[in-house]
Amino acid sequence: MAKSSSLKSTLAVSLNNYLDAGAIVAGASGVTLWQNYLGLSEMHLGWLNALSANALGAAIGAIIGGFLADKFGRKFIFTYNLLVYMTGVLIIMLSMNFPMLLAGFLVTGISVGIGVPASWTYISESSEVNNRGRNICISQMSWGVGPMCILLFGMLFAPGGYLYGPVEAIAHDIIGADAAQAAVEVFSSRVVFATLFVVAFIAWNLQRQLEESAEFTANKEKDQSSIVDNIKLLFTNKIAVKTVAFLAAIYLTWNLVASVMGFFMPHIYETAGGLSNEAANMLSCISWVFVVVTTFIISFMVDKVAHRFFYVFGLAAALTAWILIIGGGVSTIAGIWVFTILWGVNNGSSVQVFYALWGSELFPAKFRAGAQGLMFFIVRGLSAVWGLVFTFIYGNNGEGFTLAAYCMVALLLASLVVGLIGMPNTRGKSLEQITKERYGETV
Repeated sequence: MAKSSSLKSTLAVSLNNYLDAGAIVAGASGVTLWQNYLGLSEMHLGWLNALSANALGAAIGAIIGGFLADKFGRKFIFTYNLLVYMTGVLIIMLSMNFPMLLAGFLVTGISVGIGVPASWTYISESSEVNNRGRNICISQMSWGVGPMCILLFGMLFAPGGYLYGPVEAIAHDIIGADAAQAAVEVFSSRVVFATLFVVAFIAWNLQRQLEESAEFTANKEKDQSSIVDNIKLLFTNKIAVKTVAFLAAIYLTWNLVASVMGFFMPHIYETAGGLSNEAANMLSCISWVFVVVTTFIISFMVDKVAHRFFYVFGLAAALTAWILIIGGGVSTIAGIWVFTILWGVNNGSSVQVFYALWGSELFPAKFRAGAQGLMFFIVRGLSAVWGLVFTFIYGNNGEGFTLAAYCMVALLLASLVVGLIGMPNTRGKSLEQITKERYGETV
């Protein structure tokens, strides 16, 4: 596949990361509006989070989608999955009660999970040897652009925002001039989800025109293994099992920190930094700008410089950010900006970049997507459990804040140590070469 073709297909598939992260942030940014509109309890909110794109919904979808992509092809997923995503988003947009809203979150979350293994696999299989890391970085940039745009839309369309006037007018036209205030205000969240629907429609039209991965096609011609056969092989091959353990360990320990940052960052900005809610949301948005910029810069070097350097660089930034919090260094504006930049740099040169890269390199084509789906299932599933544990540690009024911060540092250190011990040497090698080196000729 030519370089221009590889870049074009990468951009098309990377929109899935925009939709993944966008769905998570859209749900979080509008949850208070839905709570006011539908009179939801904390238990209701817990169910929304647990079944969303941030947790079990995506976990369930990933383990299904991974093995489907290995059996029927990467293009099969691209042809149909975003129709599921659009259906979920449409249900949310039209929700009039809690069951509808929950169903929308679940359907959207499952679709996000289904798309992730196929996306990273396709990007790697469609890339040239010397552009594989760059293309994964482009995918990661899309993961940063999603929250950045959705947070911006959320602020513009929210009650009091610059574009709330048109939203309010649309709401009154649809539900009447005498509608309850909560019913009007929730339209800002409906509009934010509508932007995701539009992007999903564009992405679906681009992705269904893609050609099937050449590596998948070549493998299917010589291997007709069933989904059950591939699952058995994944769980019985010692190299594959060790690889799953390594990748799940580095990604889980990092993701447990990243998954709660949506909760932590506003607290840090508003309490430790003394900022308003609006200023806190703006800084959260700016943090994602640093994610995109950092990943963009790294994309030019990741295929030329040892992966170890960027892996350590990203985690060092994350550890420094959390140590700054523990030491009270975010009590000043300067400290807040340093924290914002450090966390953005961490996400830009994050463990997720290398998890996506290595996860698509270290398994043979026959169960490459399935292995990634299994790991994503483990990580997102345990992240859902961790969300409950974290709430217990943190306490009702943040009394466990310092203990929680120490937990974050311990998890990041674990990701650093395990990563350095098990880091593979794949840079500059073809996927076929990597497979032969790890598995021989038998797999």
